[in-house]
Amino acid sequence: MTEPTRRAVAGSLAALGLALSSRSPAMAADTAPDMILHNGGITTLDRANPAPQAVAITAGRFSAVGDAAAILPTAGPNTRVVDLAGRRVIPGLIDNHLHVIRGGLNFNMELRWDGVRSLADAMAMLKRQVAITPPPQWVRIVGGFTEHQFVEKRLPTLDEINAAAPDTPVFILHLYDRALLNAAALRVVGYDKSTPNPPGGEIQRAPDGTPTGLLLAKPNATILYATLAKGPVLPFDYQLNSTRHFLRDLNRLGVTGAIDAGGGYQNYPDDYKVIQKLAEDGELTVRIAYNLFTQKPKQEKEDFLRWTGSAKYQQGDDYFRLNGAGEMLVFSAADFEDFRVERPEMPPEMEPELEAVVRILIQNRWPWRLHATYDQTISRALDVFEKVNQEMPIGDLHWIFDHAETVTERNLERIARLGGGVAVQHRMAYQGEYFVERYGARAAEATPPVAKMLEMGVKVSAGTDATRVASYNPWVALYWLTTGRTVGGMRITLEHNTLDRETALRMMTEKVTWFSNEEGKKGQIVEGQLADFAVLDRDYFTVPGDEVQDITSVLTVVGGRVVHGAGDFSRLAPPLPPAMPDWSPVRSFGGYQDRRAAAPAKGAFARAVARC
Repeated sequence: MTEPTRRAVAGSLAALGLALSSRSPAMAADTAPDMILHNGGITTLDRANPAPQAVAITAGRFSAVGDAAAILPTAGPNTRVVDLAGRRVIPGLIDNHLHVIRGGLNFNMELRWDGVRSLADAMAMLKRQVAITPPPQWVRIVGGFTEHQFVEKRLPTLDEINAAAPDTPVFILHLYDRALLNAAALRVVGYDKSTPNPPGGEIQRAPDGTPTGLLLAKPNATILYATLAKGPVLPFDYQLNSTRHFLRDLNRLGVTGAIDAGGGYQNYPDDYKVIQKLAEDGELTVRIAYNLFTQKPKQEKEDFLRWTGSAKYQQGDDYFRLNGAGEMLVFSAADFEDFRVERPEMPPEMEPELEAVVRILIQNRWPWRLHATYDQTISRALDVFEKVNQEMPIGDLHWIFDHAETVTERNLERIARLGGGVAVQHRMAYQGEYFVERYGARAAEATPPVAKMLEMGVKVSAGTDATRVASYNPWVALYWLTTGRTVGGMRITLEHNTLDRETALRMMTEKVTWFSNEEGKKGQIVEGQLADFAVLDRDYFTVPGDEVQDITSVLTVVGGRVVHGAGDFSRLAPPLPPAMPDWSPVRSFGGYQDRRAAAPAKGAFARAVARC
């Protein structure tokens, strides 16, 4: 890192055979950029200027992108000149579907198994956390992993969990298919022989009717969410701290923006007070465009009448703004993506209920996004959209389908004709093995058909659908898009259906901006766009395919402001208070786990913890 001094800048210019400008200090301070990047691989994603030598940033935007000989002399006494030392710079990553608001409220309470590659290591983490978690708190592992990422290729047994935690409640959510609860957790949630199975869910029982601790979504995940909601919550100040830590871990992975897709048990406006407070205080380090997700079955119309009457589409600013409705518009249209069970058939009331909500949204010019895993659901929803469009033109509303794993070419054509888009996520990286088991390898070859969408010119972008059904690590999504493999290593996508690395990167940067109606504002390194970027710890374009999922950022900047620094840039990292409470798993383990740390000595972490 070059210090922002005239001497340092003069050294950089000398390497180019140039002299430092003799401008007066006052003039230089008035007109000089705040930051200059040079001496690295700069990927702009601007086809007219793809690989400049240097970039200048002024007042939170890119102010110059071009030759170092032209940009370096503009440095003033207060300009931070960053010598990239050959590192790769990319536009900041933008997640098209991340439950970031809900995730932030709970992050400090959750033990993350994201990235852990050994069940032995995962269980060692659990034991260590159990030892420091005070009553009445739970130990929660809430999604972000799959059994297939473990070398053992299995989940822990209930006996193993009970042995690790005989007294502390433990709740382990695996994707959207099941949850594992130890005996202590069963006691505190009150499940016993008399507890009935909820609609769409199952409490597995022993022969005498006693719950075993296994909860199954069949296929409705409501039983999993409802059980998790019985646990303690953090107080407001702790939720502020928790959200800041989650955002910082996203920054560590190069994320500078996200579209929040609402979520189950995330109520508006109550559960938005924390993120609103951070926005008002200027403490957001990820730009968030949020969608409103209905919370009340059979009362969805009333929700959207109330919200469209009290809130305005795009209200807010470049850091926090309303992005429309969804991903849940009506509960009758939600086809949960548990590939371990048969595809659910949507009930007959789906169409009239969906039509009523869509009419409200079009009338108020609110875009929407609709969760739809299967082509059959998409087809029925399109029938509704086409019908309404004949009477109330959708026009240029940026409406989308989320997920769309099995969407057909015919329905992609219908989506394109109506001006819609498709937001895909890396759920198949976590559930691909289950999809193949149920539908066969042939069916998984283009699930979802991302390459076909691009070929057809359909608006499409990528994200994670974190934090429960998959991990929030965007590099796993880029790994999946470019290699066609799951986190367990299974190839599910044929090579001709995978993407080259530049195209995949565009899917998580510039292409996301259509989905938040921010085209031309961010997503590229171009003069005038918001100065959001990441400096990578390794070159995304040259590392072996399997290592793409291991990339992190050493310097992340949002709006020209450093929000994360590591390695040579660690001293630039803004201060972050310790995770609260003091028993938080984040204090011991952080967030996404570095699989490289444990890879050289499989199980070494587990052995080390056992000796503690």
